Amino acid sequence: MAGTVSAKRRIWGWWFFDWASQPYNTLLLTFIFGPYFAEIARGAYMAEGVDAEAAGAAAQAYWGAGLAISSVLIAILAPFLGAIADSTGRRMIWVWFFSAFYILGSFALWFIAPGGDNLFWAVAFFGLGFIGMEFATIFTNALMPSLSDHDDMGAISGSGFAFGYLGGVLALAIMLLFFAENSATGKTLIGLDPLFGLDPEAREGTRAVGPFTAIWYAVFMIPFFVWVREPRTERRPLHLGRAMASLRDLLASLRYRGSLSAYLASSLFYRDALNALYGFGGVYASGVLGWEITQIGVFGVVGALTAMVASWIGGKADRRFGPKPVIATCIVILIFVCLIIVGMTRESLWGIPLDPASSASDDIFFACGALQAASRTMMVRHTTPDRATEAFGLFALSGKVASFISPALIALATTISGSQRIGISPLIVMFLIGLLLLVFVRAKGEQA
Repeated sequence: MAGTVSAKRRIWGWWFFDWASQPYNTLLLTFIFGPYFAEIARGAYMAEGVDAEAAGAAAQAYWGAGLAISSVLIAILAPFLGAIADSTGRRMIWVWFFSAFYILGSFALWFIAPGGDNLFWAVAFFGLGFIGMEFATIFTNALMPSLSDHDDMGAISGSGFAFGYLGGVLALAIMLLFFAENSATGKTLIGLDPLFGLDPEAREGTRAVGPFTAIWYAVFMIPFFVWVREPRTERRPLHLGRAMASLRDLLASLRYRGSLSAYLASSLFYRDALNALYGFGGVYASGVLGWEITQIGVFGVVGALTAMVASWIGGKADRRFGPKPVIATCIVILIFVCLIIVGMTRESLWGIPLDPASSASDDIFFACGALQAASRTMMVRHTTPDRATEAFGLFALSGKVASFISPALIALATTISGSQRIGISPLIVMFLIGLLLLVFVRAKGEQA
Protein backbone atom coordinates (compact mmCIF):
# COMPACT_ATOMS: atom_id res chain seq x y z
CA MET A 1 0.00 0.00 0.00
CA ALA A 2 1.31 3.44 -0.92
CA GLY A 3 0.47 4.91 2.46
CA THR A 4 2.14 2.18 4.51
CA VAL A 5 5.70 2.44 3.23
CA SER A 6 8.00 2.34 6.25
CA ALA A 7 10.59 4.99 7.01
CA LYS A 8 13.33 2.41 6.38
CA ARG A 9 11.99 1.60 2.93
CA ARG A 10 11.67 5.29 2.07
CA ILE A 11 15.35 5.74 2.91
CA TRP A 12 16.31 2.67 0.89
CA GLY A 13 14.23 3.92 -2.03
CA TRP A 14 15.97 7.29 -1.84
CA TRP A 15 19.35 5.53 -1.81
CA PHE A 16 18.38 3.69 -4.99
CA PHE A 17 18.47 6.97 -6.88
CA ASP A 18 22.21 7.14 -6.16
CA TRP A 19 22.58 3.50 -7.23
CA ALA A 20 20.61 4.08 -10.44
CA SER A 21 22.16 7.42 -11.45
CA GLN A 22 25.82 6.91 -10.49
CA PRO A 23 26.73 5.12 -13.77
CA TYR A 24 26.27 8.41 -15.64
CA ASN A 25 29.26 9.74 -13.75
CA THR A 26 31.20 6.50 -13.51
CA LEU A 27 30.63 5.05 -16.99
CA LEU A 28 29.86 8.04 -19.20
CA LEU A 29 31.54 11.09 -17.72
CA THR A 30 34.76 9.58 -16.42
CA PHE A 31 35.79 6.02 -17.21
CA ILE A 32 34.24 4.77 -20.47
CA PHE A 33 32.54 7.29 -22.73
CA GLY A 34 34.66 10.33 -21.77
CA PRO A 35 37.93 8.56 -22.68
CA TYR A 36 36.27 7.08 -25.78
CA PHE A 37 35.27 10.58 -26.89
CA ALA A 38 38.82 11.79 -26.27
CA GLU A 39 40.14 8.89 -28.33
CA ILE A 40 37.94 9.46 -31.37
CA ALA A 41 38.31 13.26 -31.17
CA ARG A 42 42.09 12.96 -30.90
CA GLY A 43 42.09 10.64 -33.92
CA ALA A 44 39.95 13.08 -35.90
CA TYR A 45 42.28 16.00 -35.21
CA MET A 46 45.36 13.93 -36.01
CA ALA A 47 43.76 12.91 -39.31
CA GLU A 48 43.68 16.62 -40.13
CA GLY A 49 47.43 16.82 -39.60
CA VAL A 50 47.51 18.02 -35.98
CA ASP A 51 50.32 16.52 -33.88
CA ALA A 52 49.42 14.12 -31.07
CA GLU A 53 49.89 16.49 -28.12
CA ALA A 54 47.97 19.33 -29.76
CA ALA A 55 45.23 16.89 -30.79
CA GLY A 56 44.87 15.74 -27.19
CA ALA A 57 44.60 19.35 -26.03
CA ALA A 58 41.98 20.10 -28.71
CA ALA A 59 39.94 17.05 -27.69
CA GLN A 60 40.08 18.18 -24.05
CA ALA A 61 38.94 21.68 -25.03
CA TYR A 62 36.01 20.31 -27.09
CA TRP A 63 34.88 18.11 -24.20
CA GLY A 64 35.22 21.07 -21.85
CA ALA A 65 33.08 23.28 -24.07
CA GLY A 66 30.30 20.69 -24.08
CA LEU A 67 30.35 20.39 -20.30
CA ALA A 68 30.39 24.18 -19.98
CA ILE A 69 27.29 24.68 -22.16
CA SER A 70 25.36 22.01 -20.25
CA SER A 71 26.41 23.58 -16.96
CA VAL A 72 25.27 27.05 -18.04
CA LEU A 73 21.81 25.70 -18.85
CA ILE A 74 21.64 23.96 -15.48
CA ALA A 75 22.80 27.10 -13.68
CA ILE A 76 20.18 29.28 -15.35
CA LEU A 77 17.22 26.94 -14.91
CA ALA A 78 17.88 25.19 -11.59
CA PRO A 79 16.70 27.86 -9.13
CA PHE A 80 13.63 28.70 -11.21
CA LEU A 81 12.53 25.07 -11.48
CA GLY A 82 13.12 24.69 -7.76
CA ALA A 83 10.93 27.68 -6.98
CA ILE A 84 8.17 26.35 -9.25
CA ALA A 85 8.32 22.91 -7.62
CA ASP A 86 8.13 24.36 -4.12
CA SER A 87 5.29 26.71 -5.02
CA THR A 88 3.19 23.81 -6.33
CA GLY A 89 4.30 21.38 -3.60
CA ARG A 90 5.28 18.77 -6.20
CA ARG A 91 8.75 17.31 -6.77
CA MET A 92 8.30 13.70 -7.84
CA ILE A 93 6.80 14.61 -11.22
CA TRP A 94 10.01 16.53 -12.02
CA VAL A 95 12.09 13.46 -11.18
CA TRP A 96 10.02 11.52 -13.73
CA PHE A 97 10.37 14.28 -16.32
CA PHE A 98 14.14 14.64 -16.10
CA SER A 99 14.64 10.89 -15.85
CA ALA A 100 13.40 10.80 -19.45
CA PHE A 101 16.22 13.21 -20.41
CA TYR A 102 18.72 10.94 -18.65
CA ILE A 103 17.51 7.84 -20.48
CA LEU A 104 17.23 9.43 -23.94
CA GLY A 105 20.59 11.21 -23.75
CA SER A 106 22.54 8.20 -22.54
CA PHE A 107 20.88 5.70 -24.90
CA ALA A 108 21.64 7.89 -27.94
CA LEU A 109 25.41 7.61 -27.30
CA TRP A 110 25.22 4.21 -29.00
CA PHE A 111 25.20 6.08 -32.33
CA ILE A 112 28.59 7.77 -31.76
CA ALA A 113 30.76 5.61 -34.00
CA PRO A 114 34.51 6.09 -34.60
CA GLY A 115 35.57 8.51 -37.30
CA GLY A 116 35.20 11.88 -35.64
CA ASP A 117 32.42 13.17 -37.90
CA ASN A 118 29.89 13.16 -35.08
CA LEU A 119 31.70 14.96 -32.26
CA PHE A 120 28.94 17.55 -32.01
CA TRP A 121 26.23 14.92 -31.53
CA ALA A 122 28.38 13.09 -29.00
CA VAL A 123 28.56 16.20 -26.84
CA ALA A 124 24.89 17.10 -27.49
CA PHE A 125 23.53 13.68 -26.49
CA PHE A 126 25.83 13.52 -23.49
CA GLY A 127 24.71 17.02 -22.45
CA LEU A 128 21.03 16.07 -22.68
CA GLY A 129 21.50 13.13 -20.33
CA PHE A 130 23.79 15.15 -18.07
CA ILE A 131 21.15 17.85 -17.68
CA GLY A 132 18.58 15.16 -16.90
CA MET A 133 20.81 13.63 -14.23
CA GLU A 134 21.58 16.97 -12.57
CA PHE A 135 17.96 18.14 -12.44
CA ALA A 136 16.69 14.77 -11.23
CA THR A 137 19.32 15.01 -8.49
CA ILE A 138 18.07 18.45 -7.41
CA PHE A 139 14.53 17.21 -6.87
CA THR A 140 15.69 13.97 -5.26
CA ASN A 141 17.92 15.87 -2.83
CA ALA A 142 14.96 18.11 -2.01
CA LEU A 143 13.13 15.06 -0.65
CA MET A 144 15.97 14.39 1.78
CA PRO A 145 14.76 16.55 4.72
CA SER A 146 11.54 14.50 4.88
CA LEU A 147 13.39 11.20 5.40
CA SER A 148 14.60 11.63 8.98
CA ASP A 149 15.83 14.06 11.62
CA HIS A 150 18.64 16.46 10.75
CA ASP A 151 21.02 14.64 13.11
CA ASP A 152 20.79 11.52 10.91
CA MET A 153 21.19 13.33 7.59
CA GLY A 154 24.97 12.94 7.47
CA ALA A 155 24.82 9.17 7.86
CA ILE A 156 21.90 8.88 5.40
CA SER A 157 23.65 11.05 2.79
CA GLY A 158 27.01 9.32 3.21
CA SER A 159 25.45 5.85 3.03
CA GLY A 160 23.53 6.92 -0.07
CA PHE A 161 26.70 7.99 -1.83
CA ALA A 162 28.45 4.80 -0.73
CA PHE A 163 25.54 2.74 -2.09
CA GLY A 164 25.69 4.73 -5.31
CA TYR A 165 29.40 4.10 -5.70
CA LEU A 166 28.80 0.39 -5.16
CA GLY A 167 26.31 0.48 -8.02
CA GLY A 168 28.82 2.36 -10.13
CA VAL A 169 31.50 -0.24 -9.39
CA LEU A 170 29.20 -3.10 -10.35
CA ALA A 171 28.07 -1.39 -13.56
CA LEU A 172 31.67 -0.58 -14.50
CA ALA A 173 32.79 -4.14 -13.79
CA ILE A 174 30.04 -5.53 -16.04
CA MET A 175 31.06 -3.18 -18.85
CA LEU A 176 34.75 -4.10 -18.55
CA LEU A 177 34.21 -7.85 -18.30
CA PHE A 178 31.62 -8.28 -21.04
CA PHE A 179 31.36 -5.23 -23.32
CA ALA A 180 34.13 -2.58 -23.54
CA GLU A 181 36.86 -3.78 -25.86
CA ASN A 182 40.56 -3.00 -25.96
CA SER A 183 41.12 -1.01 -29.16
CA ALA A 184 44.18 -3.08 -30.07
CA THR A 185 42.88 -6.60 -29.44
CA GLY A 186 39.13 -6.17 -29.72
CA LYS A 187 38.72 -8.22 -26.54
CA THR A 188 37.20 -7.34 -23.19
CA LEU A 189 39.21 -7.26 -19.98
CA ILE A 190 38.93 -11.04 -19.55
CA GLY A 191 39.69 -11.81 -23.19
CA LEU A 192 36.13 -12.27 -24.46
CA ASP A 193 34.50 -10.88 -27.56
CA PRO A 194 31.86 -8.27 -26.62
CA LEU A 195 28.52 -9.89 -25.81
CA PHE A 196 25.63 -10.20 -28.25
CA GLY A 197 27.96 -10.30 -31.27
CA LEU A 198 28.85 -6.62 -30.97
CA ASP A 199 31.49 -5.58 -33.52
CA PRO A 200 34.77 -4.57 -31.82
CA GLU A 201 36.08 -2.88 -34.98
CA ALA A 202 33.12 -0.50 -34.90
CA ARG A 203 33.69 -0.14 -31.11
CA GLU A 204 30.17 -1.39 -30.50
CA GLY A 205 31.19 -2.94 -27.18
CA THR A 206 32.33 0.43 -25.87
CA ARG A 207 29.41 2.29 -27.44
CA ALA A 208 27.02 -0.10 -25.67
CA VAL A 209 27.80 1.89 -22.52
CA GLY A 210 25.06 4.34 -23.54
CA PRO A 211 22.14 1.88 -23.75
CA PHE A 212 23.53 -0.04 -20.76
CA THR A 213 23.51 3.12 -18.62
CA ALA A 214 19.97 3.99 -19.75
CA ILE A 215 18.61 0.51 -18.99
CA TRP A 216 20.42 0.38 -15.63
CA TYR A 217 18.77 3.66 -14.61
CA ALA A 218 15.30 2.64 -15.77
CA VAL A 219 15.42 -0.66 -13.88
CA PHE A 220 16.92 0.55 -10.60
CA MET A 221 14.75 3.65 -10.32
CA ILE A 222 11.78 1.34 -9.72
CA PRO A 223 12.43 1.08 -5.92
CA PHE A 224 12.72 4.87 -5.77
CA PHE A 225 9.38 5.47 -7.42
CA VAL A 226 7.69 2.67 -5.44
CA TRP A 227 9.03 3.50 -1.96
CA VAL A 228 9.75 7.23 -1.87
CA ARG A 229 6.84 9.49 -1.09
CA GLU A 230 6.58 13.25 -1.18
CA PRO A 231 5.69 14.93 2.11
CA ARG A 232 1.95 15.39 2.43
CA THR A 233 1.47 19.01 1.46
CA GLU A 234 -1.32 20.94 -0.13
CA ARG A 235 -1.30 20.58 -3.90
CA ARG A 236 -1.35 24.11 -5.28
CA PRO A 237 -1.81 25.26 -8.88
CA LEU A 238 1.22 26.76 -10.56
CA HIS A 239 1.45 30.49 -10.00
CA LEU A 240 4.58 31.54 -11.86
CA GLY A 241 4.63 35.09 -10.50
CA ARG A 242 4.35 33.84 -6.91
CA ALA A 243 7.10 31.28 -7.51
CA MET A 244 9.44 33.91 -8.91
CA ALA A 245 8.63 36.26 -6.05
CA SER A 246 9.51 33.49 -3.60
CA LEU A 247 12.81 32.98 -5.39
CA ARG A 248 13.55 36.72 -5.33
CA ASP A 249 12.82 36.80 -1.59
CA LEU A 250 15.20 33.88 -1.04
CA LEU A 251 17.95 35.54 -3.06
CA ALA A 252 17.40 38.85 -1.25
CA SER A 253 17.60 37.08 2.12
CA LEU A 254 21.12 35.84 1.37
CA ARG A 255 22.58 39.17 2.47
CA TYR A 256 21.17 38.50 5.95
CA ARG A 257 22.13 34.81 5.92
CA GLY A 258 25.89 35.01 6.06
CA SER A 259 26.52 31.32 6.69
CA LEU A 260 24.36 30.17 3.77
CA SER A 261 25.85 32.81 1.46
CA ALA A 262 29.39 31.80 2.39
CA TYR A 263 28.56 28.13 1.94
CA LEU A 264 26.97 28.63 -1.48
CA ALA A 265 30.01 30.66 -2.58
CA SER A 266 32.42 28.07 -1.17
CA SER A 267 30.61 25.19 -2.85
CA LEU A 268 30.57 27.16 -6.10
CA PHE A 269 34.34 26.84 -6.25
CA TYR A 270 35.13 23.51 -4.65
CA ARG A 271 32.31 21.53 -6.28
CA ASP A 272 33.12 22.98 -9.69
CA ALA A 273 36.72 21.92 -9.23
CA LEU A 274 35.57 18.48 -8.13
CA ASN A 275 33.23 18.15 -11.12
CA ALA A 276 36.09 19.15 -13.40
CA LEU A 277 38.24 16.39 -11.92
CA TYR A 278 35.48 13.94 -12.77
CA GLY A 279 34.88 15.44 -16.20
CA PHE A 280 38.51 15.48 -17.27
CA GLY A 281 39.92 12.55 -15.30
CA GLY A 282 39.44 9.94 -18.01
CA VAL A 283 40.47 12.36 -20.75
CA TYR A 284 43.65 13.12 -18.76
CA ALA A 285 44.45 9.43 -18.24
CA SER A 286 43.95 8.74 -21.93
CA GLY A 287 45.97 11.70 -23.22
CA VAL A 288 48.74 12.05 -20.62
CA LEU A 289 49.21 8.53 -19.30
CA GLY A 290 48.27 6.80 -22.55
CA TRP A 291 45.78 4.43 -20.92
CA GLU A 292 43.40 2.19 -22.86
CA ILE A 293 39.71 2.43 -21.95
CA THR A 294 39.89 -0.99 -20.26
CA GLN A 295 42.86 0.20 -18.17
CA ILE A 296 41.02 3.39 -17.21
CA GLY A 297 38.03 1.26 -16.28
CA VAL A 298 40.07 -1.02 -14.01
CA PHE A 299 41.40 2.02 -12.21
CA GLY A 300 37.84 3.29 -12.04
CA VAL A 301 36.79 0.17 -10.14
CA VAL A 302 39.60 0.71 -7.63
CA GLY A 303 38.84 4.43 -7.38
CA ALA A 304 35.10 3.90 -6.97
CA LEU A 305 35.66 1.31 -4.23
CA THR A 306 37.88 3.85 -2.46
CA ALA A 307 35.22 6.54 -2.89
CA MET A 308 32.53 4.18 -1.61
CA VAL A 309 34.49 3.53 1.59
CA ALA A 310 35.30 7.26 1.89
CA SER A 311 31.61 8.14 1.55
CA TRP A 312 30.60 5.70 4.27
CA ILE A 313 33.38 6.85 6.61
CA GLY A 314 32.59 10.47 5.75
CA GLY A 315 28.94 9.93 6.68
CA LYS A 316 29.96 8.52 10.08
CA ALA A 317 32.42 11.40 10.60
CA ASP A 318 29.69 13.84 9.55
CA ARG A 319 27.38 12.45 12.25
CA ARG A 320 30.11 12.79 14.90
CA PHE A 321 31.87 16.01 13.90
CA GLY A 322 29.44 17.69 11.49
CA PRO A 323 29.86 18.26 7.75
CA LYS A 324 32.16 21.30 7.88
CA PRO A 325 35.38 19.55 9.04
CA VAL A 326 34.69 16.67 6.65
CA ILE A 327 34.39 19.09 3.72
CA ALA A 328 37.55 20.99 4.75
CA THR A 329 39.59 17.80 5.10
CA CYS A 330 38.48 16.54 1.68
CA ILE A 331 39.32 19.85 0.01
CA VAL A 332 42.86 19.76 1.44
CA ILE A 333 43.29 16.19 0.16
CA LEU A 334 42.05 17.19 -3.29
CA ILE A 335 44.46 20.12 -3.46
CA PHE A 336 47.30 17.66 -2.97
CA VAL A 337 45.78 15.38 -5.62
CA CYS A 338 45.75 18.27 -8.11
CA LEU A 339 49.34 19.19 -7.24
CA ILE A 340 50.35 15.62 -8.02
CA ILE A 341 48.45 15.61 -11.32
CA VAL A 342 49.96 18.91 -12.48
CA GLY A 343 53.49 17.89 -11.57
CA MET A 344 53.36 14.34 -12.86
CA THR A 345 54.35 12.79 -16.14
CA ARG A 346 55.00 9.16 -16.95
CA GLU A 347 58.69 9.82 -16.26
CA SER A 348 58.70 12.18 -13.27
CA LEU A 349 56.83 13.83 -10.39
CA TRP A 350 57.81 17.49 -9.95
CA GLY A 351 61.27 16.66 -11.28
CA ILE A 352 61.70 13.48 -9.23
CA PRO A 353 62.38 10.65 -11.68
CA LEU A 354 59.86 7.81 -11.93
CA ASP A 355 60.25 4.49 -13.64
CA PRO A 356 58.08 4.81 -16.78
CA ALA A 357 57.35 1.08 -16.58
CA SER A 358 56.08 1.27 -12.98
CA SER A 359 52.54 2.04 -11.83
CA ALA A 360 53.66 4.95 -9.61
CA SER A 361 52.27 7.57 -12.00
CA ASP A 362 48.94 5.76 -12.26
CA ASP A 363 47.74 5.69 -8.64
CA ILE A 364 46.36 9.21 -8.18
CA PHE A 365 42.57 9.58 -8.75
CA PHE A 366 39.27 9.78 -6.94
CA ALA A 367 39.03 9.35 -3.19
CA CYS A 368 36.56 12.21 -2.88
CA GLY A 369 33.14 10.67 -2.25
CA ALA A 370 32.98 11.94 1.32
CA LEU A 371 33.14 15.55 0.07
CA GLN A 372 29.93 15.18 -1.94
CA ALA A 373 28.02 13.47 0.84
CA ALA A 374 29.02 16.08 3.44
CA SER A 375 28.14 18.87 0.99
CA ARG A 376 24.60 17.54 0.65
CA THR A 377 24.26 17.34 4.44
CA MET A 378 25.50 20.91 4.96
CA MET A 379 22.86 22.14 2.52
CA VAL A 380 20.13 20.33 4.50
CA ARG A 381 21.30 22.27 7.59
CA HIS A 382 20.57 25.51 5.73
CA THR A 383 17.01 24.83 4.59
CA THR A 384 13.57 23.61 5.63
CA PRO A 385 11.41 20.90 4.04
CA ASP A 386 9.00 23.38 2.45
CA ARG A 387 11.80 25.35 0.78
CA ALA A 388 14.07 22.38 0.04
CA THR A 389 13.77 22.24 -3.73
CA GLU A 390 14.32 25.96 -4.06
CA ALA A 391 17.36 25.73 -1.77
CA PHE A 392 18.80 22.76 -3.64
CA GLY A 393 18.18 24.64 -6.87
CA LEU A 394 20.41 27.38 -5.47
CA PHE A 395 22.83 24.66 -4.37
CA ALA A 396 22.91 23.38 -7.95
CA LEU A 397 23.30 26.97 -9.17
CA SER A 398 26.28 27.48 -6.85
CA GLY A 399 27.74 24.22 -8.11
CA LYS A 400 27.19 25.04 -11.78
CA VAL A 401 27.43 28.81 -12.17
CA ALA A 402 31.21 28.62 -12.54
CA SER A 403 31.23 25.27 -14.32
CA PHE A 404 31.61 27.03 -17.64
CA ILE A 405 34.59 28.85 -16.09
CA SER A 406 36.33 25.66 -14.95
CA PRO A 407 36.39 24.00 -18.39
CA ALA A 408 37.22 27.35 -20.00
CA LEU A 409 40.18 27.89 -17.66
CA ILE A 410 41.35 24.34 -18.27
CA ALA A 411 41.06 24.83 -22.03
CA LEU A 412 42.89 28.17 -21.81
CA ALA A 413 45.69 26.80 -19.62
CA THR A 414 45.96 23.77 -21.89
CA THR A 415 46.17 25.94 -25.00
CA ILE A 416 48.73 28.35 -23.55
CA SER A 417 50.95 25.62 -22.09
CA GLY A 418 50.35 23.04 -24.81
CA SER A 419 50.06 20.49 -21.97
CA GLN A 420 47.02 18.59 -20.75
CA ARG A 421 48.45 18.18 -17.26
CA ILE A 422 49.28 21.89 -16.84
CA GLY A 423 45.74 22.56 -18.00
CA ILE A 424 44.47 21.07 -14.72
CA SER A 425 46.28 23.71 -12.60
CA PRO A 426 43.37 26.22 -12.32
CA LEU A 427 41.56 23.69 -10.15
CA ILE A 428 44.11 24.21 -7.36
CA VAL A 429 43.11 27.87 -7.10
CA MET A 430 39.41 27.00 -7.10
CA PHE A 431 39.84 24.50 -4.27
CA LEU A 432 41.83 27.06 -2.27
CA ILE A 433 39.13 29.71 -2.68
CA GLY A 434 36.46 27.22 -1.60
CA LEU A 435 38.49 26.32 1.48
CA LEU A 436 38.94 29.99 2.42
CA LEU A 437 35.23 30.79 2.11
CA LEU A 438 34.36 27.76 4.22
CA VAL A 439 35.85 29.57 7.22
CA PHE A 440 32.78 31.83 7.28
CA VAL A 441 30.27 28.95 7.34
CA ARG A 442 28.61 28.04 10.65
CA ALA A 443 29.32 24.41 11.53
CA LYS A 444 25.67 23.70 12.33
CA GLY A 445 24.28 25.86 9.57
CA GLU A 446 20.93 27.43 10.35
CA GLN A 447 19.67 24.44 12.30
CA ALA A 448 21.53 25.38 15.51
